[in-house]
Amino acid sequence: MANIRSAAKAARKSKRREAVNVARKSRVRTFVRNVEEAIASGDANAAAAALRAAEPELVRGANKRVLHKRAAARKVSRLTRRVRSMTKKA
Repeated sequence: MANIRSAAKAARKSKRREAVNVARKSRVRTFVRNVEEAIASGDANAAAAALRAAEPELVRGANKRVLHKRAAARKVSRLTRRVRSMTKKA
């Protein structure tokens, strides 16, 4: 436990920020999983809709520094490529 008031406050703030970041990261993963499931089901329209919902979440996660910006860009790029390949086949 912290001995100094400012350190105790910093520890409390850190805990609150961690809770927010965990929730944000979980939300991003949920949206990405929705895209993955839509791709696996083979429904191109559902996959495209899920991707349109997931992309802003990934960007928001990068802006809030929950994800690295390049990691978010890489995820968007790879998901987009997979969804596009579905529409070309169909």
